[in-house]
Amino acid sequence: MSMEERIQEALVPIREAIQTDGGDIEFVSYDDEVKTVYVALTGSCVGCPASVMTLKMGVERALKQQIPEIENVEAY
Repeated sequence: MSMEERIQEALVPIREAIQTDGGDIEFVSYDDEVKTVYVALTGSCVGCPASVMTLKMGVERALKQQIPEIENVEAY
């Protein structure tokens, strides 16, 4: 399974949680050189003051637990 497929799979439960609040998250890309996942937050996440917290404390933490090679998650 490729890294992109692993990330997509790991994002499924995260997406479901974010969608319950009217937002969404989309995988954009993975940069293997800097071990960074780029995602786009959409829906009610756009402009939400809590979106940075959601990204770093929620999405990044969950992805790093499932895929230890990931070092960062950044909004695209």
